Amino acid sequence: MNKTFVTVLILVIIVLGGYFLLQNPEAQAPTTGTPISLPVTDQSVLVDENVVVYSDTGYSPSTLNVKVGDIVTFKNNSSMSMWTASAMHPTHAVYPTTGGCLGSTFDACKGVQPGDSWSFKFDIVGSWKYHDHLKPSFFGTVVVK
Repeated sequence: MNKTFVTVLILVIIVLGGYFLLQNPEAQAPTTGTPISLPVTDQSVLVDENVVVYSDTGYSPSTLNVKVGDIVTFKNNSSMSMWTASAMHPTHAVYPTTGGCLGSTFDACKGVQPGDSWSFKFDIVGSWKYHDHLKPSFFGTVVVK
């Protein structure tokens, strides 16, 4: 083949490819801020930014930043029970309000089964470390501002 034919063929392919790419309406991003209605089903997921997920490898995120008065939900997605409680193990007395089963009120006071969750409202500014009382090597921090 000669160079001219190859060059023309490449240019035709590029031009046709660009034409079809620009003419495909699915490839274009919407240009307006029109809201899109999505059907609500039983499979809908509510987004909660203050969720700590417990798995077989520990808590995630390991550090969560919240505001005073926010509620944090500790969701057990592991294959075992979790018992979220304030540091230090085993007294759970670092969070400064008392009244929990062992020390502070920041204490689930029992194992939370897989698939279940436990929530706590953080009313005091500070950096609050916590752990799993049943597996103390799993821990995290909630920073309250």
